[in-house]
Amino acid sequence: MNDKIAWITGAGSGIGEHTAIQLSEEGYTVILSGRTKESLEKVSTKCKGDPSVKILDVSNPEEVKRVFSEIIKEYNKIDVLVASAGINTPKRNWHNISHQDFDKVIKIDLNGIFYTNQLVLEKMKEQKSGLIVNISSWAGKYVSTLTGPAYTSAKHAVNALTESINMEAGHFGIRACAICPGEVATPILDKRPIPVSDEDKKKMVQPEDCAKTIIFLTQLPTRVCINEITISPTWNRDYVARLTDQIPS
Repeated sequence: MNDKIAWITGAGSGIGEHTAIQLSEEGYTVILSGRTKESLEKVSTKCKGDPSVKILDVSNPEEVKRVFSEIIKEYNKIDVLVASAGINTPKRNWHNISHQDFDKVIKIDLNGIFYTNQLVLEKMKEQKSGLIVNISSWAGKYVSTLTGPAYTSAKHAVNALTESINMEAGHFGIRACAICPGEVATPILDKRPIPVSDEDKKKMVQPEDCAKTIIFLTQLPTRVCINEITISPTWNRDYVARLTDQIPS
């Protein structure tokens, strides 16, 4: 059994998928969690070592407890948690988001982070070590109509939640980082009210780029905590949209 254990939620696609693959290549035993068994099993075939698949809806605290308990029973520790599970809804703005959709986004994007973080945090305190990486968003730093009030509020809260871990548990040797990507070419883009062109997707940050950043965090000395990282495309559509003729091309 490998010494280094990493639990990745939202591992069936996007940032979670590529993080799981790259962590396995770095020698971690990876535990892949998500809602769709077929997607997780497909990702597991791309991972090195002996990956484990555990179906999980992070918005259900009892399911989170069950999976966490299974991991501890099987591996006795968690060195790295990457909380990558997240959604948005096509109808996402004030005039058209339903109460049901608002609650669903908050339950997965915020509550799911809290449920996984809280359990893992207590185990990491016992270990006197551990790295928690919460996938936030550009929307966790900047308010925008593009992402809507539910997603924006959830991600702002994720940033605050993450820093509160550093405040309360840093002296136990635990490090937490909120990664705040701008537009990333992941399947969540397909939920956009206005479709994103393939040409624009190619210019965006790719999920493997975020995964490389997470690998960087795992390779730092344990004395170093990177509290927050903002990642954006060099060709940032938000910036390009704000250009005027006063700025040379």
